[in-house]
Amino acid sequence: MKRILITTLLSTLLLMGGVFVFAQDKEAERRELEQELERLEEEIARAERDITATEAEKQSLQNRINQLQNEISYLSSQIERNELIVSSLGHEIADTEDSIRETTRKIEESREELSEVLRAMHMEGRTSTIEVLIIEDDLSSVFNNLNSLERLSSETRSILDNVRDFRSSLAGYKEDLEEDQEEARRTAQIMEAQKRQEEAARRQQESLYDMTEEEYQQQLAEKRELEERKREINEKLVELVGIPEVDMPTFEEAVEVAEWVEGHTGIRPAFLLSIIMQESALGRNVGQCYIADTSSGASRHINTGQTYSNGIHPTRDLPVFLTITNELGRDPKRTPVSCPMSYGYGGAMGPAQFIPSTWQSVRSSVRNVLGREPSPWEISDSFLASGTLLRNLGGAYNERRAALQYFAGANWQASHVQFYGDQTVERANCIQTFLNEGTMSSRCNSLVFMP
Repeated sequence: MKRILITTLLSTLLLMGGVFVFAQDKEAERRELEQELERLEEEIARAERDITATEAEKQSLQNRINQLQNEISYLSSQIERNELIVSSLGHEIADTEDSIRETTRKIEESREELSEVLRAMHMEGRTSTIEVLIIEDDLSSVFNNLNSLERLSSETRSILDNVRDFRSSLAGYKEDLEEDQEEARRTAQIMEAQKRQEEAARRQQESLYDMTEEEYQQQLAEKRELEERKREINEKLVELVGIPEVDMPTFEEAVEVAEWVEGHTGIRPAFLLSIIMQESALGRNVGQCYIADTSSGASRHINTGQTYSNGIHPTRDLPVFLTITNELGRDPKRTPVSCPMSYGYGGAMGPAQFIPSTWQSVRSSVRNVLGREPSPWEISDSFLASGTLLRNLGGAYNERRAALQYFAGANWQASHVQFYGDQTVERANCIQTFLNEGTMSSRCNSLVFMP
């Protein structure tokens, strides 16, 4: 029977356009945004593939440029080496030419000396032995002259032979040096031409690399634009339907969770549902602010960008919030929390809108029931935590006072917060009546469908 009543309530919600069904124009806008979001996801994935391919192409070009640069460096060193060889051989050729000139001078001197000897010998040859004997004072001088001429003739022949061999050797050495020098010069010229080709190839590769780098930067810029548009759409969806990462339950599912919580806490399901509706419209709005500064606790509105210096209590709640998000693997600057009201601080988390320090007060009790670490952003976890806190505040016996303490803490008796207790109890009674009888007055409609 209860399931039939709940189904009837869901049908009524659809007809009345309440908290779970947005106005048609907003629904259409949401569908368009979700479609665009899906398209952006595909384009971002494509951009990432293009960037990966371009990075690989850049690396390949860079490797080729490095290879060409190494080859150019090698050729430069070889060209320098051959130029040194050419220069060194030039010095050796110059030394050889000096030696050849010196040898030629010696040959000329020997030739003059030989000419003198030959003339002397010729004169001696024209003088008879009798004339020689008459000219010389004694026979000893005659024989000494003859011996000197013979020795001089022999030494001259030896000098001429040595000079001739030395000159021939130097000439051959010079020719070899000149050939080596010419070979080194030709090699250097060939390498210089090859170096010019390598440098031209390197410039071409660098030009391609520059083009690829430009394309790469364009791809990165395109991806950043897509991601920025994705962020804007996500924020718009938050504005329209609440934070996407919280799965908003149907009313039927919410009733089932509330009944499960009643078994652990004794809190009336209608009262718990009234609290969650008041806090977040059953998870539709879990906060419109992000923490902007993890030191001061300042926050900013997700959509308008307005900043709040009292975003979250900097000493009581901020450190706890950072611990909770860190343990659950959430980005503290991308996790929605409540914006501050005209008084006090913001920073409430999840469908039950727990401030972090209050969450810590019930965390162990919730963990004991679940058998795991609870999350303020999970529907079942947040419902159970809310029921636990309401039980601790005496909600099983005095719902209005528990609701006021849930909302305002120690300031629950302040006049400006009394509306919360009145609306919560009245809404709970409306829900209970509907669950029991399947009917709802117009007054209850306004309370249930417009929390």
